[in-house]
Amino acid sequence: MKLKPFFLAVLLIAALSGCNKDFLVKSPEYSVNTANFFKTKDDAISAINGAYQPLQWPKLYNMRMWTTDIMAGNSIVGAGGGSDGIETTNEANFVTTPDNPGVLDLWRGPWPGILRTNIILEKVPAMDINEALKNRILGEAHFLRGFYYFILVRFFGGVPLIIKPVNPGDDLRPKRASKTDVYNQIILDFQKAADLLPARNTYTGSDVGRAGKGAAEGMLAKVYLTLGDWQKTVDLCNSVKALGFALNPSYADNFDPSQKNSIESLFEIQYTGNAGYNFWSNENQASWLSTFTGPRGSDMVAGGWGWDQPTQEFMDSYEAGDLRKDVTVLYEGGPSFAGKDYQKSYSLTGYNLRKFLVSKSISSSYDNSPMDFPVLRYADVLLMKAEALNELGRTSEAETPLNEVRNRAGLPNVSGGLTKDAFRLKVLHERRMELAFEGQRWFDLIRVNNGQYAIDFLHSIGKSNMSKKFLLFPIPQKAIDANPNLTQNPGY
Repeated sequence: MKLKPFFLAVLLIAALSGCNKDFLVKSPEYSVNTANFFKTKDDAISAINGAYQPLQWPKLYNMRMWTTDIMAGNSIVGAGGGSDGIETTNEANFVTTPDNPGVLDLWRGPWPGILRTNIILEKVPAMDINEALKNRILGEAHFLRGFYYFILVRFFGGVPLIIKPVNPGDDLRPKRASKTDVYNQIILDFQKAADLLPARNTYTGSDVGRAGKGAAEGMLAKVYLTLGDWQKTVDLCNSVKALGFALNPSYADNFDPSQKNSIESLFEIQYTGNAGYNFWSNENQASWLSTFTGPRGSDMVAGGWGWDQPTQEFMDSYEAGDLRKDVTVLYEGGPSFAGKDYQKSYSLTGYNLRKFLVSKSISSSYDNSPMDFPVLRYADVLLMKAEALNELGRTSEAETPLNEVRNRAGLPNVSGGLTKDAFRLKVLHERRMELAFEGQRWFDLIRVNNGQYAIDFLHSIGKSNMSKKFLLFPIPQKAIDANPNLTQNPGY
């Protein structure tokens, strides 16, 4: 699904993101008069396309979301050294402060999407368009709003809860809602999305890649997993399975640009090569991953700036015979890439990320990679089910979905008879290796045992600065300066 640019200027963006006055001066250049806009089905489609766009931006999945694996201890920044990526290095060393630019990006990233979905949810119900199309667009809007808030609440805790368009005269300095209230709204949005959205396999042509019923149910399962509602997690995972999702035959299929939106994919961020926009702009729809993570100085891919270099501790975590290793990481003596052998001198750790690389035969320039980013895969659903079943005391039953993932990776069944605690650690390990560098590990660390799992693990790999306060990011100082009603998270 290629998204045509669609811009909605809303005053609240300034209060929420902490933008300066120049932003307010420039925003009318990109504004749409909503009173005259929502007239035809093409208007409604253009509007929902625009609500997906912020997910593509560097503030979210084209950079900041995947760099959380660095913070989670799977990798180091690498890059060009010096101050290159210093904001991410500071996050990973747990010296983050409210003026960190990476934190500001993650704070600002979701708000444009939330505001766009609010307008859609207000305007589209009254439109005279095909009812099935209307329901789909409303379902997509609920899904996206829930997803944007799910990103915010996990990084920052309670945030302003804005579920209606903001007009002149409205409160432009909203207070933070409670974490519980934000989660309740997320659940409501995903439930509505699941009710309204069609099955993913009904999409054809340019609609392939839109959120479907499985995406909504799968994301809701992840919300309940985060909240510790194990039975609802299991029920939703079963519902996803009933929709026909399955593992790809090969793990590598998930990272092949020619196999986008496969049977394993519940939802992925859509990118396209030769998108026709400046690489550094928000309108760019080409992926940054291959360019940023390709081995520096190797000429293996177009670009190749050496970000996200796996650590030795991460590499040592692979079990013997794990087929995912050669797909995920480049290492000396491993399989070549695009006919080139890897040298450990390309990296500070001796390893580079392979999972998202695109050969020059597909992406001839640094600014045209078509690689999508996987947000939710069926393998994740199976592992969520395994974890939830175990927590319900059904450990022997939980072995089946766990083993399905392990067997695809070339690994034997997990040993039977494990205790609940031992099985939990086994699932968390499997999640780490299966979903490595897909922006999932940090959220797994902080949700288990109220974040103590994160503290214990990060201390075990030498990150002694990690403490309870870093389970949440600080509210950016620029946001607080723009809106004094925003309170700071404890410890910052």
